[in-house]
Amino acid sequence: HVQLVESGGGSVQAGGSLRLSCKSSGYIWSNYCMGWFRQAEGYEREGVAQMDLNAGTSGYADSAKGRFTVSRDNAMSTVYLQMNSLKSEDTALYYCAARSSVSFAYWGRGTQVTVS
Repeated sequence: HVQLVESGGGSVQAGGSLRLSCKSSGYIWSNYCMGWFRQAEGYEREGVAQMDLNAGTSGYADSAKGRFTVSRDNAMSTVYLQMNSLKSEDTALYYCAARSSVSFAYWGRGTQVTVS
């Protein structure tokens, strides 16, 4: 049984920082790609960043480039999203997800980020 649990969300003032965590359990690691997504109220879900756990490479949406950084802790089976210089438009429910093929098959329940 695969489970992803996000944490680290909260309320922060514009310009501040937060670090989100995504702890995985079950057989998710090494050959998976982990993604961070967000959905603001009234908007569709959008991809923010992702990391290929095998290659260690990462990619970012234009809105996240230069401000967000995804990293991992293999020993803890955890992926992080460091978010700096937060803006009000970053307010959303943030999800992590995992895929081993084309589609993200496993999703967490999300953690709320509010920037005022």
